[in-house]
Amino acid sequence: MSPFSPLVEPSQPAAPNVPSGSDGQQSKFDVILLSVRRLLRRGAISNLENLLGRLHPADIARLIMHLSAPQEQCTVFELVVGEKKQGQVLSELDEETIQRVLEDRPAEEVAMLLRHLPADDVAYILGVLPEERAQAILTLLKAEDSQEVAHLMTYPKGTAGSIMTTEFFSLPEETTAQEAIQRLQQATKAETVFYIYATDKEGRLSGVVSLRELLVVAPTAPLKSFLTRDVISVTVDTDQEEVARQVANYNLLAIPVVDAERRLVGIITVDDIVDVIREEDTKDMLQMAGATEEDGVLSTSSFQAVSLRLPWLFTNLMGGLVSGLILWWFRYTIQEVVAIVTFMPVIAAMGGNVGVQSATLIIRGLATGRVEVSDLWKILFRELRIGLLLGMICGILLAIAGWVWQGNSGLGVVVGLSLVLAFVLSAGFATVTPLLLKRFRIDPAVAAGPFITTMNDILGVTIYLSLATIMLESLR
Repeated sequence: MSPFSPLVEPSQPAAPNVPSGSDGQQSKFDVILLSVRRLLRRGAISNLENLLGRLHPADIARLIMHLSAPQEQCTVFELVVGEKKQGQVLSELDEETIQRVLEDRPAEEVAMLLRHLPADDVAYILGVLPEERAQAILTLLKAEDSQEVAHLMTYPKGTAGSIMTTEFFSLPEETTAQEAIQRLQQATKAETVFYIYATDKEGRLSGVVSLRELLVVAPTAPLKSFLTRDVISVTVDTDQEEVARQVANYNLLAIPVVDAERRLVGIITVDDIVDVIREEDTKDMLQMAGATEEDGVLSTSSFQAVSLRLPWLFTNLMGGLVSGLILWWFRYTIQEVVAIVTFMPVIAAMGGNVGVQSATLIIRGLATGRVEVSDLWKILFRELRIGLLLGMICGILLAIAGWVWQGNSGLGVVVGLSLVLAFVLSAGFATVTPLLLKRFRIDPAVAAGPFITTMNDILGVTIYLSLATIMLESLR
């Protein structure tokens, strides 16, 4: 049986309601999850322990987070055999689940699990626990390890310092190639060796050497004679999103972290960057939808979800009231030509959709580094042209529909022209807003959700009713 094969007993056929994959078959994870739930219900502890023994720690962590009952989560975690593997599972869990599975564990046992993990993972786990409990666990670690973890925990969350590892491989720039190879063979504490970083006498980063370069030079050649001095690096206070952008832009496997004096203090490896990208993308998507990271699909109660989403929906509520005031302001126009209400939802919805499309592209471009604030005018004119072309195409179609449907050519002109203007202005507003927020160091993702949608709805209705009022004589 493969390491990731689920334990399915012949007497227990697979349930028909298991989620299916894209090929119509039960995915491997879904089958394993179903088996775990069934074994938990039956109390088949030994079978469940055997199943967990064949799974990767990351897969076990995923299983635990998909179990809804806290008791089931704790039970599965307790059945993972070996302190080292339990610690690895712990490092893969989200913050809420870590708190839950460690809640009743003595500090001594938690410290035993953490001693097998890198310092950055230990800092992450302790960072989600209450401060007093984290300090109690920290005092139980080895003095050297506790100092290192405590140092990492001093960096603000979301910075390079908070996600770096201090277990890296570096050598003085005077070291010869032969000595470097010998030291490399003895390096057992370094987390991963992708590059050899060279430092000067003060510990400042002076260059980097690839493993390939190390093997092709003369054995007596010092590192400083062939190292690359133009090193891509970040400081300890660099935002983790910027770190991820640097790694992606330069195709790095690891990036060095330096302090204010440019002393090498750690590295960030590509596996941590993947976690950062996933975290930042999730955050941006939630913010664009008007939700928050705390509002997990399975991790929060209905009342908690309501309290987290209500402030964002309040924006829509206020926007709706403003739209109502606009309708009341133009009530006499509507009374004169009732047919204009037919196309109000179309104008508002399509203008809002164009705005969300533009905002999404800009925000994604800012996140990946393909768009900069200095590109404001270039991007704005491009989006205005796109909005104009889209508006003309859709406006002509809607004008024809208004003419044929209501038998009023004037109404068709108003509807078509309103849609063109709504498209152009919505595209422009949705393009400028994220770029301006970025310039003022505000996360632009917050602008792409309820705020832009609501503003574009108001804009579309205002344009439509204003044109209808101006051309009222031709609509009667």
